[in-house]
Parts: sequence; C-alpha cells; structure tokens
Amino acid sequence: MSRLIVLAAGGTGGHLFPAEALARELMARGFRVALVTDRRGQAFGDKLPGVELHRIRAGRFGAGLMSKVVGVAELALGTLEAGRLLRMLSPAAVVGFGGYPSVPTMLAAARLGLPTAIHEQNAILGRANRLLAPRVKRIATSFAELGGVRDFDRTRLMLTGNPVRPAIAALRGTPYRMPGDDTGFDILVLGGSQGARVLSEVVPAAFALLPEPLRRRLRITQQARPEDIEAVRVAHRASGTAAELAPFFNDVPERLVRAHLVISRAGASTMAELTMVGRPAILVPYLHAADDHQTANARALEQVGGAWVIPQAAFTAEGLAEMLRGLIAEPERLARAAATAHAQGRPDAARDLADLIVAALGNGHPAPRERAA
Repeated sequence: MSRLIVLAAGGTGGHLFPAEALARELMARGFRVALVTDRRGQAFGDKLPGVELHRIRAGRFGAGLMSKVVGVAELALGTLEAGRLLRMLSPAAVVGFGGYPSVPTMLAAARLGLPTAIHEQNAILGRANRLLAPRVKRIATSFAELGGVRDFDRTRLMLTGNPVRPAIAALRGTPYRMPGDDTGFDILVLGGSQGARVLSEVVPAAFALLPEPLRRRLRITQQARPEDIEAVRVAHRASGTAAELAPFFNDVPERLVRAHLVISRAGASTMAELTMVGRPAILVPYLHAADDHQTANARALEQVGGAWVIPQAAFTAEGLAEMLRGLIAEPERLARAAATAHAQGRPDAARDLADLIVAALGNGHPAPRERAA
C-alpha cells in the first residue's frame, strides 16, 4: 500500500489552497493524502475526492482569561484526539499549513516523532506556526525573507514559494497586455473572500474624480460585500463608470489575466496569484491582520518594483485618483511592474514543497533546484 501523508490546515482559503496544491502533487507521485481540518475545510473533499478528511477539536485563544482557559483545554483535548488519529493512520509524514486547527495535529505528530514540516504563506510567521516552529523538522517559506522566526529555527528554513490553485498556475505564461492610449482599461478590485468596505467606499469615489475621457475607458470588476453592493453600484453609475459587481467571482483567474491593474488587499494567496500571473497592483493591506502580516507581504513586492502600497490610513479617494491618473498615463510603467511581479512567481512551489517532504522521509536534504521561468 502507498504511503500516507497527513496535511493539517485551518479552514480558510489561504491555508487550504496550498494544501490542495501539495495534495495534488503528492497524489501524482503515488502517495495517499489525508487532511485534518475544521468544519470550514470539509468542502476540500469536493475538489479532491481521493483525500481522506478528518476533523478534530482545536482551541482558539481569545482575549479574556476564561477564553484562554477554554482554549488551552480544547488544545489539550485536540492534541490527545490527534494523537489517537495519527497512531491509527500511521502516516509517513505530517505537514501543517497554519491556522489554529493545525496545531493539535502538528503537536501530536512531533510528540510521536513523525517527520514533520510546516508551510508559512505570509512574510511573517503566523501565530500557530510560531508555536510549532521549534517542534518541526522543516519550515517551508513563501517569501525570501521571513519575519517572526527565532534565530535557532532559521537553519530549518527552505524557500519553496506558496502553491496556487491549478486554474491560476495554468495561466503562468499569459503575457501582460499593455493598454493603449485610446483603448479600454481593465481594473480588478479584490477585497478578500468577503470583499472590503474600505475598497467599496474609496474606489468608486476615486473613479468619480478622474477626468471624464479617462473614466469612460475604465472597465471595472469589483468584489464587494453583499450589504455594500447597491451603494457601490449607485456610485459607479453616478460617475458613468462601467462596473461589474459581485460578492464573489468564480472566474477570478480569467479576470486577473485580463486586468491591466489590480487593486487589492495583500493576503498570501492574492500575493502568490499576482506573482504567478504577473499583474501590477495597488495593494491596501488589511489594517487588523495578525502582526500586520499583510503590510509585510505587500512591501516585499513593492520593494522589488512589482506593486504600489497604500496603507489603509492613507487610502483616500483623492490619493487613489492621483495614483491612477499617473499609472494609466504611463503604460510602460505598468508593464515593467507586471514583468517584475511575474519574476517573483514560483511556478514550482508545489513540486519544491513535495520534494522537501519526500526528503524529510529519508532524513535527507532537498537538492537546490533551478527556478522555472
């Protein structure tokens, strides 16, 4: 029987997308894969029917004393539950992708002496992974520089990149279409899985400040929360801006390819997708992200010239309109940023992460690999 690899991940897309990509790569190599997650991750099985799904309890630590006590108790019970599950499954290795639901499984795997690795999607080590880092054998990173890592953990870091959805990876070679002076200009506005109120408020107001000839060129695709959509629609209509709105788009990969410019939050999956396809972006990091990791993600791409960052506190209609006027007037600048973003993409992330896991099985070290274009 083929060997089993257990993946442990929180139920959000940021954790599950790379887990899905690794699962596909491992299954293609003949491994069996099981996923331990929370309730939100149960839909994973619809995408990969061959993956076994398991749920265990996981503590989440809130602000109050009682919440912390309950969280510790849940974590302890979840770790015991995970230990029983792992002894039953007898996996060859266990890989964590962050989020509190991954913690009990990874703690249990470390106690059992199993080969272990964690994957960090952001430029700052997440709180769950920070707890696990001293206990695992390998730490895979998505950014060349990773904050929040203890010095004695750095010897186990390996840059693999952040694996993306197959639909995004398939578009890696799609060239950037530089906009002409008298052609349409496509802008994609993304605010995360539920949209972002600040984007819904500022973006339409910024478009309204643009000169009418420029505004008439714009073709906007904007993600917005259900409760905000009508107000956003009215604002775009009042300024004469052509806009398509929805809380969620099923065809984001195709819309991303068509975009001349993206206005977005700076979550890990968004950053990986921008660099995989190679599209310039104005990034507005989420103000309350844990440890301000979205700002670290965004600055990493800005520093090499692939994006422009506007902190949320400075994200105004006037400032955004001024930036848009300048960027749309310089298509070559957009094309350079697109090329720079593309150069940061890591199309072999799933393969390199799988190599790391396979090497850990034999207690070896992955050989360096050349990056694909």
